[in-house]
Amino acid sequence: MRDLKTDEILVNMGPQHPSTHGVLRLLLKTDGEWVRESYPYIGYLHRCGEKIGENVSYVQFVPYTDRLDYLGAVNNNVGWAIAVERLAKIEVPARATWLRVLAAELNRIASHLLSFGTLGMEAGAFTPFFHGFREREAILSIFDKLCGARLTYHYGRIGGVMRDITPEIAAETRAFLDDMERKWAEYNALLSENEIYVRRTANVGVIAPERAIAYGLTGPSLRGSGVAHDIRRAEPYACYDQLKFDVCIGRGLKGAVGDAWDRYWVRMLEIMESVKICRQVLAGLPGGPYRAKLPRVLKVPASEIYSRSEAPRGELAFYLISDGTDKPWRCRIRGPSFSNLSIVGEIARNCLVADVVIIVGSIDVVMGEVDR
Repeated sequence: MRDLKTDEILVNMGPQHPSTHGVLRLLLKTDGEWVRESYPYIGYLHRCGEKIGENVSYVQFVPYTDRLDYLGAVNNNVGWAIAVERLAKIEVPARATWLRVLAAELNRIASHLLSFGTLGMEAGAFTPFFHGFREREAILSIFDKLCGARLTYHYGRIGGVMRDITPEIAAETRAFLDDMERKWAEYNALLSENEIYVRRTANVGVIAPERAIAYGLTGPSLRGSGVAHDIRRAEPYACYDQLKFDVCIGRGLKGAVGDAWDRYWVRMLEIMESVKICRQVLAGLPGGPYRAKLPRVLKVPASEIYSRSEAPRGELAFYLISDGTDKPWRCRIRGPSFSNLSIVGEIARNCLVADVVIIVGSIDVVMGEVDR
């Protein structure tokens, strides 16, 4: 076998391959079933989002933020609104900040449920996909009543939120949270503790803590490597400093901390932490208006700001420079998936082709915020 000579070939995985989570192209240098090198290619979904942000008003850009991470649209709305409010020194009513947290955490659960289902499906388990969509559908039903949309919500607004919560929506949310707690144990029995799934994900795509930090990873991809960094704790915004929740980190199920299973497990733990947060919001929701009164044309004083928040995939940040008009002079966006994706070429090396699918799925990228 030592004299067996093989040829390396280049294989394109994507940009249409379903396991690349969107229009991502991975160029793989393979030796049989072994991947020797991998090169991510992006740009297939580029929509000039940042340039658009410099040509429309602060208020008009809110719907565009829905199209960044379209699986965590509320978190994008809220992140943009907070950046503009800090820049313009707008005081947001307390009730609005609590409603933002409720919607953002429900959206975080919905996003993690989709990740749970798709990663399970990519490992060969189709049943978890249907289970995840079942509970996600309950969240979409709540959002449908709250803002009239099921994907691009446009719920967060500069100065507050689109609409107040009603007693009926609050009751439906509590019912979902009760159901989610029951179903979570079912999820773990179905996938988390499944021997085949553990073998597919444990010790695959291991990211050491120092390497995760060096590549600028954030969110579950960073916390899966054992780094307890969460913007909601490090730089609290909205009402997170008044809520009790844990920062979830990887624990190394089969030895190595920071593998694909750890990144998956952090998201599973965060689902229950988000349930906990939503219960606290519903119990402590203050009275008052749900939106601040703003002028018809919002002009922001000349200044600049870098504002960040914790989206489902990590640190979402907006860098804005104002020249005193109703439009940003400069608008730059830091999408967490962009930085998280950068490490794929480093860790998807000397592994099987099937492992590349697991690695990309465990990082859980959304190409809308990679290309912008």
